[in-house]
Amino acid sequence: MKPQPAEASRCEILIVDDTPDNLRLLSAILRNQGFEVRKALNGKRAIASIQAVSPDLILLDIRMPDMNGYEVCEYLKADPSTADIPVIFISALDDTLDKINAFAVGGVDYITKPFQEAEVLARIENQLRLRQLQQQLLQQNEELTRSNRELEQFAYVVSHDLQQPLQSITGFAKIMAMQSKNTLDDDNLGYLQSILDAGGRMQRLIQDLLLYARVGQGTETQQATDCNAIWAQTVENLQGAIAQKQVALVHHALPTVLGNGVQLLQLFQNILSNAIRFSHPEVTPQIQISAQPYGQGYLFAIQDNGVGIPPEQHERIFEIFQRGQAAATISGTGIGLATCKKIVENHGGTIWVDSEPEKGATFYFTLQAV
Repeated sequence: MKPQPAEASRCEILIVDDTPDNLRLLSAILRNQGFEVRKALNGKRAIASIQAVSPDLILLDIRMPDMNGYEVCEYLKADPSTADIPVIFISALDDTLDKINAFAVGGVDYITKPFQEAEVLARIENQLRLRQLQQQLLQQNEELTRSNRELEQFAYVVSHDLQQPLQSITGFAKIMAMQSKNTLDDDNLGYLQSILDAGGRMQRLIQDLLLYARVGQGTETQQATDCNAIWAQTVENLQGAIAQKQVALVHHALPTVLGNGVQLLQLFQNILSNAIRFSHPEVTPQIQISAQPYGQGYLFAIQDNGVGIPPEQHERIFEIFQRGQAAATISGTGIGLATCKKIVENHGGTIWVDSEPEKGATFYFTLQAV
């Protein structure tokens, strides 16, 4: 979005200075440019004025009785309702330390007296533009958050409502297949089996979409969770696939993290299931999980020796309905890794992959310590 120029007639500036002549001079300059102007002779009056009605910008002197400009700025920045109002210090103090202190307490700019009118107006216009852009960005982020929430709710409702008619379709198809297996020819039996196969794929898609929509809605509690127990449950859930492909699993000791057990189980299960499905057809699958301290939490790694992923697809595979090149010949919904990303981000972490074709893949993700 192209930024729009700040409109002076709609902007209100508070000038805080204990010298009446300075107030009159600055006030005249700003009003001539179309700004609305308020004035305060000391820090306490300024705070009372700001708390009554917030200005768009504050010009603040430093040397004032009772409460100096640094103290006023610190007070405003400590209050969430006034913290985002830009403060430009305008003072006769021109020592470097004075300027450093001004920025340290939250000032956004510093003008030294005696000032030039053009400089004052340019710095004010710059800060008003920045504030306008920040407000636009905040509004856009709020709108995006709302849209995402509505989209997730829509996906949940649609997926939930699709399950009942789908179950009816597959249920009647199963009944027909059982009752008519001796009367229908092979072609018609094949048609029924195609219905059942397609229904099964759609059921998996709906279930994955429901899970994706549920993650990150803020209703899941997080607590101390033993990842060794989560991994053991993951292996048990996938025992059939592990046995079928004779997967060799290596399990290093895992930490206890702050997390939601149900979501972490889904995270481990999705990555392990992926590693099994994309194992190399000519190599015995070997998959290992490990973790090590990382910042304020832990870095997990799930490594396999499968077919690998081209570097240009490393980010794409975490997007919903996006699948890697190798997935073209392997069944899947394209939601599993997108769900993993949502789960990890819901736990305050990040997830990425390191992989090359024919050299396996290592999925890394971070989780917070208890």
